[in-house]
Amino acid sequence: MRGKTPKRKIAPDPKYGNAMVSKFINYVMRRGKRSTAQTIVYRSFEEIAARAKKDPQEIFDSAIKNVAPEVEVRSRRVGGANYQIPTPVTPERKLALAFRWILAAARARKGQPMWQRLAAELTDASNKVGAAFKKREDVYRMAEANRAFAHFARFARRR
Repeated sequence: MRGKTPKRKIAPDPKYGNAMVSKFINYVMRRGKRSTAQTIVYRSFEEIAARAKKDPQEIFDSAIKNVAPEVEVRSRRVGGANYQIPTPVTPERKLALAFRWILAAARARKGQPMWQRLAAELTDASNKVGAAFKKREDVYRMAEANRAFAHFARFARRR
């Protein structure tokens, strides 16, 4: 009896009642330290609210929307050559990539506590600047450059 593992429902976070924030907290979390991850996310939300004078959830949502990619390139071996094939991204993967890129960009910033770096990166991403947004643009550029190989995509789906 094999099949797909059912998707687990994620409980919304305690402060904002938002499941997406809860999932983001899970991505921030390291070594199972949820309370530390929650502190980082909530303090960065407070920082955003203080700086931008806007609802931090709106900024968070717009940052995720701006960073989440529509297409990505996947390597595919065709006749002895490797091609970078542009493929559409599923909604779950869009979210995962956006979270991952924002966190990687925030962790790469140095000289501040994590909550300040995260607040700055989320603000930048919502304004369509910053390292995470640049990563998305780079992925788009790669997909555009390899558009000629898109016809190989139908073979990639068969696997």
